[in-house]
Amino acid sequence: MIPVILSGGSGTRLWPLSREAFPKQFLNLLGKHSLLQSTWDRIAPLATSAPLVVANEEHRFMVAEQLREADCVPAGILLEPVGRNTAPAIAIAALEAMAGGDDPLLLVLPSDHVIVDADGFRAAVKSAMPSAQAGKLITFGIVPTGPETGYGYIQAEGGHAAVGEGVRAVAQFVEKPDAATASRYVASGDYFWNSGMFLFKASVYLAELAQHRPEMLAACREALAKAKRDADFIRLDKAAFAACPSDSIDYAVMEKTAHAAVLPISVGWNDVGSWSALWEVAEQDGNGNAHHGDVLAQDCRNTLAWGDRRLVALLGLENVVVVDTDDAVLVAHKDHVQDVKGIVAELKKRERPEPTWHRKVYRPWGSYDSIDMGERFQVKRITVKPGASLSLQMHHHRAEHWIVVSGTGRITRGDETIILSENQSTYIPLGVKHRLENPGVMPLELIEVQSGSYLGEDDIVRFEDVYGRG
Repeated sequence: MIPVILSGGSGTRLWPLSREAFPKQFLNLLGKHSLLQSTWDRIAPLATSAPLVVANEEHRFMVAEQLREADCVPAGILLEPVGRNTAPAIAIAALEAMAGGDDPLLLVLPSDHVIVDADGFRAAVKSAMPSAQAGKLITFGIVPTGPETGYGYIQAEGGHAAVGEGVRAVAQFVEKPDAATASRYVASGDYFWNSGMFLFKASVYLAELAQHRPEMLAACREALAKAKRDADFIRLDKAAFAACPSDSIDYAVMEKTAHAAVLPISVGWNDVGSWSALWEVAEQDGNGNAHHGDVLAQDCRNTLAWGDRRLVALLGLENVVVVDTDDAVLVAHKDHVQDVKGIVAELKKRERPEPTWHRKVYRPWGSYDSIDMGERFQVKRITVKPGASLSLQMHHHRAEHWIVVSGTGRITRGDETIILSENQSTYIPLGVKHRLENPGVMPLELIEVQSGSYLGEDDIVRFEDVYGRG
């Protein structure tokens, strides 16, 4: 069995903590591990092969770094140059899984879900394997805890028609219902939340896709055949993949196949699809308050507050969400948090950076945090990982002053190379080629002061770059 971990996402539903460049699967929301890392940890004891990970090309370094931190060496990180939804993503993974002549079971998992009962989930996967080996396309249906209107539902065949241990034939997939309909679904006992998790043989999925969406499969075959491979990534051909139709696995295959089956499970599942969903699974005090960071609350009930850098104080609030980040603050009633994507859409319309970037931006070599900015100057805190280096580059419109706070830096400046340690500094004149490296075993921390007529990130001319950036 090969886990297939889908690491896409637009970063809108948990804005402002998640962003397009840093969606929720990379966040540590419920402990010391990110949702991506927790997804691997949950299924690692069952996997007979390393996972295949399908990710946005822009997220490639974060995916690789977080998997490395989780002691996971993936069988491949498949990079999508454009998003085409889950059906093509899974097809690419299935084609890659069968490239060596094998026909494994694929356990398809979104990377941004929470499952409280990991043992129970693994047991459910084991019980579903015989049916999957027999040719069923199995989806894991969540036994509803209430009439939820935010999920799609799967109706199982009546009379508990079984096709395996606990596995039931699918009668139909239904869209998100209104409250009255959801109540009827829950009361019937035959409807389950659609979790977006699947188990099936790679060949069975590809055969169904060939029958129902042959043009999609053809585009995926071409994109993978023309992919560029290096030591870390499999980069799908952009033109071929962009020509692929965009569709979900539900619409493309599961609603059309005669082999769909559902295994109902109750394992503390949550897709963390909103701030109110995070509140449901977070640790709460006696008044239903779930707080992260430096939060002081008085006379509050059923609140969620998130603050990392400064004190967040709440007084006399109920059913309110407060999220404080470096560059944005969200205050919302819990009943309206699903509408946060409207805020993100408005910000994009105004061409603001907040939907895409945090103030702190992660790069393959480390990160930078823009801590101050004014007319003709910008101040950044830069962290370079041990052994990492920035590109050999030059700026047309700005000069830079670097002051080392901790660690050791090796600086290329024109034709000279210098070593700087704590409390030492240097100056990079406008138009001079330069590179910053960390030759040490500890992170390099420095303060950069930029000055000039233009300070945008696009004023970088790269001459050499170990990360393949132009």
